[in-house]
Amino acid sequence: MSIEKFSVEKVLSVHRWAHNLFSFTLTRPAHFKFSAGQFARIGLMVNGELVVRAYSVVSSPFDETLEFFSIVVPDGAFTSNLQHLKVGDELYLDKVSYGYLTLARYQLPVPQDLWLLATGTGLAPFLSMLQDFETWKKYQHINLVYSVRTASELAYVERIQEITALFGEGHTGFKFVPIITRDPNATLHDRLPILIANRELEKTIGLSLNPASSHVMLCGNPQMVEDTKEALKQRGLTMNRRGEGNIAVENYW
Repeated sequence: MSIEKFSVEKVLSVHRWAHNLFSFTLTRPAHFKFSAGQFARIGLMVNGELVVRAYSVVSSPFDETLEFFSIVVPDGAFTSNLQHLKVGDELYLDKVSYGYLTLARYQLPVPQDLWLLATGTGLAPFLSMLQDFETWKKYQHINLVYSVRTASELAYVERIQEITALFGEGHTGFKFVPIITRDPNATLHDRLPILIANRELEKTIGLSLNPASSHVMLCGNPQMVEDTKEALKQRGLTMNRRGEGNIAVENYW
């Protein structure tokens, strides 16, 4: 892999959410442009070789720094090293952004209801979208649904409140719905496909998934993405292709 495709950036901060989850911020070079929902390719040197992984950007496209959200994969060639990041460390950043999980892909149906369904670190691109005033202008209803295994893995909750207060001021159609799958006492604790099939998610939110008005984005564990996509199709929603359709996906793993 050509190292010339990368710039060298410094780690500005590291935040530990849980034993297996952390976020970090990097310096942002002037040339790095991206749309909310896109991902960056980040590299580090492991035994003299550049190892690269894709990370959706948490930051707003207008921020001066870049923030990323990472899981620790046991014995992973990348994250087992990345988890030891410290302020001042250096990482490699591909000069180009990638990905099509952006709101610009939607043309029909026209924007009305936005469903952002995430597991784990798949929350990242949706945080970026919520830090764009255009998202709040376009959609009457915005539902951020975040599924984790345990309460300790429920990251960014205070940040979500701050984002909605700042960017969604005056917007009355936002709902944040956490799902904790290993807590039987949680309000919602089933997997997303089940909650869609039995309509419990819609009942909790007070809004129906509607092929005529709903834009649904999925990001997270590939199995969740696949199963939830099929559950949505059973409800009459369609994959978004060439700008038309309801469902857009990203396998964040």
